[in-house]
Amino acid sequence: MLAPTEIIQNVKTLRNELERHNYRYYVMDDPTVPDVEYDRLMNRLKDIEAKYPLLIVPESPTQRVGGAPLAGFTQVTHEMPMLSLDNAFSEDDMQDFNRRIIGRLGNIGAEDGVVEYVCEPKLDGIAVSLLYEKGQLVRGATRGDGETGEDITQNVRTVNSIPLKLMGSGYPERLEVRGEIYMPKSSFDALNQEAERTDNKLFVNPRNAAAGSLRQLDPKITAGRNLEMCCYSVGIVEGGAFSDTHSDSLYCLNQWGFRINAEMKVVADVDGCLSYYQSISEKRNLLPYEIDGVVFKVNNLALQQRLGFVSRAPRWAIAHKFPAQEELTTVLDVEFQVGRTGAVTPVARLVPVFVGGVTVSNATLHNMDEIERLGLMIGDSVIIRRAGDVIPKVVKVVEEKRPDNACSVTFPALCPVCESEVIQLEGEAVARCSGGLFCAAQRKEAIKHFASRKAMDIDGLGDKLVESLVDEDYIKSVADLYKLTRFQVASMDRMAEKSANNLLGALERSKNTKLSSFVYALGIREVGETTARTLSNAFGTLEKIRTANVETLLAVQDVGPIVANHIVSFFEQSHNNEIIEQLIAVGVHWPDVVVDETDKVFQGKTFVITGTLSQMSREEAKEKLLELGAKVSGSVSKKTYCLIAGEAAGSKLKKAEDLGINIMNEQAFIDLL
Repeated sequence: MLAPTEIIQNVKTLRNELERHNYRYYVMDDPTVPDVEYDRLMNRLKDIEAKYPLLIVPESPTQRVGGAPLAGFTQVTHEMPMLSLDNAFSEDDMQDFNRRIIGRLGNIGAEDGVVEYVCEPKLDGIAVSLLYEKGQLVRGATRGDGETGEDITQNVRTVNSIPLKLMGSGYPERLEVRGEIYMPKSSFDALNQEAERTDNKLFVNPRNAAAGSLRQLDPKITAGRNLEMCCYSVGIVEGGAFSDTHSDSLYCLNQWGFRINAEMKVVADVDGCLSYYQSISEKRNLLPYEIDGVVFKVNNLALQQRLGFVSRAPRWAIAHKFPAQEELTTVLDVEFQVGRTGAVTPVARLVPVFVGGVTVSNATLHNMDEIERLGLMIGDSVIIRRAGDVIPKVVKVVEEKRPDNACSVTFPALCPVCESEVIQLEGEAVARCSGGLFCAAQRKEAIKHFASRKAMDIDGLGDKLVESLVDEDYIKSVADLYKLTRFQVASMDRMAEKSANNLLGALERSKNTKLSSFVYALGIREVGETTARTLSNAFGTLEKIRTANVETLLAVQDVGPIVANHIVSFFEQSHNNEIIEQLIAVGVHWPDVVVDETDKVFQGKTFVITGTLSQMSREEAKEKLLELGAKVSGSVSKKTYCLIAGEAAGSKLKKAEDLGINIMNEQAFIDLL
């Protein structure tokens, strides 16, 4: 069927756009659109070509994989093409894939309509080909366009998980191993932190970082990037043979020195595939590497051969993609929020877009330094990223899409909530409102923190109630909590007289507290629960903490110069001291801590508590140790002095045994106390 002129032009436009994206992705390592946008364009072109087959030409992006090789490297022609995978985005897509497999196999290999599949996480990295001759690595190449790649032999030799010589025996005379080179999350974070420190370009995600690292002309740079490789198949095999299944082939490669994915699993049918997809999706954020889906392959190699290929993908494999973690959208505006500590944070208001499984309309921009680094303007098209429960963030500005009416972002000189001056201390990236407890935004958050369980532990004073009480102007500071009347509380939404009585009772009980809890409740910057306890144990009274200078504070264990300056600055503010006096006046009290250095028998020693204790809670045991000067850590290391092991102690106990660390059971610990 001949295509209308409009359709022909549309196809040309789509092909040009896809080729441009291929170039930016594969050649420049600087994509301007997220994967999901690229997939949309590709699927649109495939749909048109399916309807008008006469439009299909060899150079169409649908007929090849990837882009042209980088000119800086020697080109390699793949003896066996490195193809891509078709995608599934839903359970229905997976069911359709399975039905196609069974339909093509008929009674051969699909007994009772059941096919065995190999399941693996789809690593988000760069596909590579490794050629071995007589067990020696002789060439490494990128996939490139599937037919021709780039010779990156010197760079792949720097990846520790790639064997330079195969282990064991029995491997073919000539063997091509295919896999994914990727950058672990920890290495990616370290790389971007260093780039930020040295004012260099940041990578958008670990995949782009791995691509950029592999395409370094200096192998020493690649060697410093901590790349890893995981194999997923074989290509050319000469002078030897494998077993009958894909999974056994991978286990064989593993014996010869290759890493295979520990999450790999063989399942019996499509329901097993869907179950595996769900389980990997749930643990995705816990994995040390990025994945963007799951790959399913027919396990029987003879059946793979029988099923064959289409133009750019095998019929016997499919990638079941996760919801996109990156999306393209537009910045409508940049607003500024004020946090509990007065931090003024820019937030991008976006055209709503579905990403990472939810609809996102806001994304954090952190501070003005981040806005300047991104080069962001209001009206820009941007790539946003949301991984798991992480707050969405803008990772890249697509400058080529910038409209003529885009405008710069101006940081406010005055607080957007209370109109106090916004100040930025030297050496700090964050600007802050100087309004302190007078700023309504800070007031709400300060009260929520004050009432929290590890602070004053005021049961029944939830976030919404705090906001309502502040909005009604019943509370202007934390001291006003203790002046609330039954009528004021009962007049709030969903607060009956009984609820009001319960809250007033909780407020009365909270007046009897501990010094460490009170210090923590004040919300001093950088003073968490542990530091508050350390200060209480070191000084004994609030007055001594209030009057301590920086030098005195620095003498306290684990108090550094930043924390010391925040403490001194907090107590130098007259309004902070006024509120403390108001709290004391309404009856908030605590016993002073007896400071007796002779009782600090475990000063500087680190303990770890694990397992279930029957005679006290682990929190109580921690309190006892802290009172004796000990540090209490959550993990065992060579610096650990002693492990307190309760019932059902697990890996921490084994690690302590391996390291030869002193181990004490609960009864021995109680006897010691």
